[in-house]
Amino acid sequence: MTELGLRRLGYAEPVLEVSARRWRGEAAGDETARVVEETPVVVVYNRIPHVVMMATPLDLEDFALGFSITEELIGGPGDIERVEVVPYSQGIEIQVAVSAACEVVIGARTRRLTGRTGCGVCGADGVAAVLKTIHAVPEGLAVTPAAIQAALAGLSALQPLNQATGAVHAAGWATAEGDLRIVREDVGRHNALDKVVGAVLKQRIDPATGFVVVTSRASFEMVQKTATLGAPLLAAISGPTGLAVRVALESGLTLVGFARGTNLTAYTRPDRIR
Repeated sequence: MTELGLRRLGYAEPVLEVSARRWRGEAAGDETARVVEETPVVVVYNRIPHVVMMATPLDLEDFALGFSITEELIGGPGDIERVEVVPYSQGIEIQVAVSAACEVVIGARTRRLTGRTGCGVCGADGVAAVLKTIHAVPEGLAVTPAAIQAALAGLSALQPLNQATGAVHAAGWATAEGDLRIVREDVGRHNALDKVVGAVLKQRIDPATGFVVVTSRASFEMVQKTATLGAPLLAAISGPTGLAVRVALESGLTLVGFARGTNLTAYTRPDRIR
């Protein structure tokens, strides 16, 4: 489906065509429908399987870097020596070569279970593994409500997967003026944000000069990932959880929810919004 303008992997189709029967009022008809693919993705570090995530087979190199950073398995992009995406008949394996020091850190973690779609903490072995280090975000960013609204409004035009299937989350990084520079999609909201984290770091963009937007609720995992990236503001279409608000307060992050149309609510650090 190249007409969608999707970033291709070459070995997996992110969108499939299936037969369906659709009712419009009382009238029914058989037609072809588009659905997004959901694929088991195994993340392997130095030949040791770490976790299986259900993800959209797209931008997996970005995902590998972003996941490794936000899970605090590596200290920075330089700790990854090589990433290779290998397809299998029933899924995909991301083979990540890391430094010896990182291998020790990863080996001490026991997140070796399947992560269901949309699950950010599946397979974690305890509270300490879930509530990670609080990363203080940089000061200095100032944005207008119009910039946040422009970034979220612009997401819809940059979601070819969701336009085709209506079943995909998106995350993006925008400049302080609301100009979207990076957008990634996935069936899992955490995966979409990890892909954005990876893309921002790969392109050597300073995350502190802009903010993150997501088409989902603002769970504490989304706050943690944004703070780990170093972006000072997270804006979500839906509302936050109580734990998300507390983590945002501790990290100094501006947490915005219910950003729809001309409305938004700042739950923490509203001083960054002019």
